[in-house]
Amino acid sequence: MARTIAKDHDKKRLSILKAAAKTFATEGFDGASMSQLARECGISKANIYHYYGSKDAILFDVLDAYLSTLRDRVCNLPLIDTPDKNLRALIAEILMAYQGADYEHQVQAGGMSSLPQDQQTLLRSYQRDMVRSLNDAIRAVNPDSFADDKEKLRNMTMSVFGMLNWYYMWNSGAGSTARETYANHVADLTLGGLTSM
Repeated sequence: MARTIAKDHDKKRLSILKAAAKTFATEGFDGASMSQLARECGISKANIYHYYGSKDAILFDVLDAYLSTLRDRVCNLPLIDTPDKNLRALIAEILMAYQGADYEHQVQAGGMSSLPQDQQTLLRSYQRDMVRSLNDAIRAVNPDSFADDKEKLRNMTMSVFGMLNWYYMWNSGAGSTARETYANHVADLTLGGLTSM
């Protein structure tokens, strides 16, 4: 007879992913064991296997949940104002979306290569969707400047992500107000550069 799913199955699964992200970020994927993950979650090793059959499956779910949620938040932001205000809103949304996801962000940077190629391809597609959204918002501010220069557009897009990721790396515990202030600095720098091209 099949085992029934507990009422709090999804809640426990999410707590496993949160604890696993912390463990993978601090110990490294290779250094973390299922026993360690179970301890961090406050459950037995046998119980963690009820939710996940392997450490690899947990790693994939940590990254899939994080990146798909991040992608949905960034790519579904309604852009209904002028191009410069839309870009400003998108930059702020990206930085705000990073808040509270320090461990997941670290695991993304260091753990994705441990997964099979097909899973990496799916996860990278989420990243590409976010890059495309920012790409489109930047191009909309000054379309003539990028008409025949895809490399310049890519460089500008990745520079903005670089500034946002720098803030995450060095100010990860910053609150919403500090993040909004920095997002405005990044938007000012970006828009200043775009209007002078």
